[in-house]
Amino acid sequence: MEFNTKLLHGNAVKNYADGATVPPISQTSAFSYETAEKLEKVFNNKAPGYAYTRIGNPTVDAFERRVCELEGGKGAVACASGMSAVTLSLLNILSAGDEIIAGSGLFGGTIDLFSDLKQFGITTRFVSKVTVEEIEPLINEHTKAVFGEVISNPSLDVIDIRSVADFVHSKGIPLIMDSTTATPYAVRPFEHGADIVVHSSSKYINGGGNSISGIIVDSGNFQWDVSRYNGFEKYKVYGSFAYLAKLRNGIWRNMGGCLSPTNAFLNLVGLETLGLRMERICSNSYELAQALGRLDGVSVHYPGLPDSPYKELVDRQLNGLGGGIITIQVGSKERAYQLLNSLKYALNATNIGDLRTLVIHPASTIYTHSTKEQKEAAGVQEDTIRISVGIEDVQDLIDDFTQAVESL
Repeated sequence: MEFNTKLLHGNAVKNYADGATVPPISQTSAFSYETAEKLEKVFNNKAPGYAYTRIGNPTVDAFERRVCELEGGKGAVACASGMSAVTLSLLNILSAGDEIIAGSGLFGGTIDLFSDLKQFGITTRFVSKVTVEEIEPLINEHTKAVFGEVISNPSLDVIDIRSVADFVHSKGIPLIMDSTTATPYAVRPFEHGADIVVHSSSKYINGGGNSISGIIVDSGNFQWDVSRYNGFEKYKVYGSFAYLAKLRNGIWRNMGGCLSPTNAFLNLVGLETLGLRMERICSNSYELAQALGRLDGVSVHYPGLPDSPYKELVDRQLNGLGGGIITIQVGSKERAYQLLNSLKYALNATNIGDLRTLVIHPASTIYTHSTKEQKEAAGVQEDTIRISVGIEDVQDLIDDFTQAVESL
C-alpha cells in the first residue's frame, strides 16, 4: 500500500467492535477476569489480555500498532510525552558510567534531559553535527548510544542516517533517531539503518495540538551484546524483541510514564490525515521560505531550499521534503519581538506540528535554561524566530509575514 492508504487500511487496522471505523476509548483503570488463574497468566505474559492501563490498554495498543506499521518496526511502546519517550528509550539500555554521543542542535528539553542524566552517572558528549567525522574521535568503551534528530529542531541540520548507522554499527553501538520533525511521511529511518525511532507524537502525528504523547519504535535489528548492555541477559530468549521486552517489563512499566487512552484515541484520529497534512505543510514551508528570502533584513534557514547545504540529502533521504519548520534571523531580539507581535495569523505558542502556523522566540522560551554556548551550538541566537508552518492558504501566510517584516 502507499502511505495514505496504509493509514486507513493497513494490517494494524482491526475490525473494531460493532463495525466502528476507529477503536473505542477504553477509559478504564483495570480489567477483570473470571478466574484468578487467568489474571495470573495475563500478569506474567503467559496469556494475551490487559490487566491494568498503566501496563497495557486496547486503545493505546491500537495506536502503537498503527505507528509501528508506518515505521516498519518490530514493535512500539507509547509514552506520556515525547520527552518521556526520549528518556526511556535511552535509560532502557544505559547504566551509570555509560556515555551518549548526541548532536548539539537538539530540542531544548532534550538538552536539559542530558544535563539531568549527569547526576545518574551518564555522560553526554556533544558534536556540532552528527556525522562520522565528528563522532569517531569521541567513541570509547563507555559509548552505548548515538542519538540525534533526523531534522534537528530548531537548527534544521539533517543527519545522513545511512552513513552514521553503518559506522556506529561497526563499533557495536545502536543509532537512536528522533524523527518527530521528519515523520514517517518523509522518511522511515529503519530503511536507512537506524535501530530505534522516537517521536513526540504530540506534534505532527497528532496534528491538532490537543494531546501530549510520545512513542518509541524498535526495529528489532540491533544485536544487544549482553556483556556490554546490562540487564539484557534474561531477555535474550525474546530474540529480536529483546529491547521491547526489557522496556515493557522494566523501566517503562515501573516509571509509570504511560499514555492515557483518550490521548491515544486523539492521536489515532489525527494520524489518519498525517500524509495529507504533511504534503500541505511541506509545500507551504517551501513557498514561505522562498518568500521570506526575498525580504530585506531577513536571514532564512530551511533545508529544502536550493541553496541549503542539506538540499542533496533532503532529496535523497527525505523524498525532497524539507519538513515544516523554518527559522529566520532578523537582526536583534527587539526586532524579533516586534515581528512576532505584528503577525495576524501565526500564533505565538510553544509547539510544532499543529494545523495552525505557530511562531516562537526560542532563546527566551525553549532554551531559557540553556547556557549561551548551548544556545549557539543549537543554532539559537537572540534574533532567531522559529516558524512551525501550518495548513493555511500559503498566500495569506506570505502576506502576513511580509507585512510583519515591513513593519520593522
